[in-house]
Amino acid sequence: METPLKIRPRTRTQLTEQAILDLQSRFGAQFTQAEAYLEQHSKDESFHSPSEPDAVIFAESTQDVSDCLRICSLHNVPVIPFGAGTSLEGHVTPIYGGISIDLTRMNKVLRVSTDDLDCTVQAGVFRKQLSKHLEPMGLFFPVDPGADATIGGMAATGASGTTTVRYGSMKTLVLGMTIVLPDGRVMETTRRSRKSSAGYDLTHLFIGSEGTLGVITELTLRIFGTPEVISAATVQFPDVKSAILAVIQTIQVGVGVARIELMDHEAVAAVNKYSMLGLPENPLLLLEFHGSPEVVNSELLLASEIMTQFGGLNFQRSTDDPSRRKLWMARHDAALAIKAQRPNGELFITDVCVPISDLAECIVQTQEDVKNTHLYAPIIGHVGDGNFHLIAVIDRTNPIDLKVMNEINRRLISRALSMQGTCTGEHGIGVGKMDFLREEVGEVAISVMCLIKNAIDPQNIMNPGKVI
Repeated sequence: METPLKIRPRTRTQLTEQAILDLQSRFGAQFTQAEAYLEQHSKDESFHSPSEPDAVIFAESTQDVSDCLRICSLHNVPVIPFGAGTSLEGHVTPIYGGISIDLTRMNKVLRVSTDDLDCTVQAGVFRKQLSKHLEPMGLFFPVDPGADATIGGMAATGASGTTTVRYGSMKTLVLGMTIVLPDGRVMETTRRSRKSSAGYDLTHLFIGSEGTLGVITELTLRIFGTPEVISAATVQFPDVKSAILAVIQTIQVGVGVARIELMDHEAVAAVNKYSMLGLPENPLLLLEFHGSPEVVNSELLLASEIMTQFGGLNFQRSTDDPSRRKLWMARHDAALAIKAQRPNGELFITDVCVPISDLAECIVQTQEDVKNTHLYAPIIGHVGDGNFHLIAVIDRTNPIDLKVMNEINRRLISRALSMQGTCTGEHGIGVGKMDFLREEVGEVAISVMCLIKNAIDPQNIMNPGKVI
């Protein structure tokens, strides 16, 4: 049997005196080894253990990134791209040391075309910053993972979120990127045209690569006109299965829903306390519709009829913007709300995605699995595309908590894979799901990924220890 390809192994890196001198000479005050910055760049928002870099560089241009990688390549120093640090699988943890290259100073919106409905931004632009920039032009960028992540980080992890069911994920909406390769060379993946048959699809090779192949410095994105009417709706169900069956029917008949989110009864209870809402504490669907008044009214009526058929109660709609924003802010704050119920605990968040026809069974089995343990782990989900999150609060100092949650996570992923789903719908692989990726795609696919990684990054300096 052929031996699977391996990635060049690494050990913990200590910067040599010459590497420090070269980096300090080039970057001056942009280079720091101050403990506060090392600690900040040692972790993301996941439960994975932190690990400090040897230094942090604050890049301000593509040329900065290129020079950083050229110097680090010369000295065989790992480089870990860093944006907002909101990832959930240890993506930005420098487990082998090296340089954390912070892109948040690369925060310019470079170009917006209202005619072509696209824009070009630097990688450090934050999601909410882009929304604020586009809003006066009657435009918006739809990918909304909840956290105020950087656009470059969202591309690196293949982010999606609440609006994916209608508008698609980063894989759909990134038209092209500027990439700095591990040796410092700069590459543009494609031109601005909406389609191309020219060569390999390098854009999508780097989307979701989690900083293991290069550093994204600029992105061209599809954007959209702000809908004439935006209407939100809520509906409660007696159980999760009924809610998911209603979702499946809604999608199958082609209702043009822009968002369709689930919170189980525990998540609703947590959100009520945290965001001071008065929602009935039953499984809840949150829906949103975009379009003309006639289209939105028609789709709301059809959705209401479908929800009622599956036991939905108290279908309420609203076009009041402050109320709608408060409701969606509460949904985005669900993880914080859940953690607030166990203030001394730590979040352990995992996600899977399955074909929508298997979603109800996957969620129900997961709920039963959690009930058989002592853990508190509500479920929320982007159920319109089959993706849901298990949000547990654990005591890291209690080895039983971590052991039980790891077992639940493994059973959840095995359940999703048995249904032809994936171990992660949007969180990515990072360090937390590497074994599951192998289980999902098999040795041949892993070997191809290793070939790509070894060809582009033969020294294994780009975010080593992640994905494969």
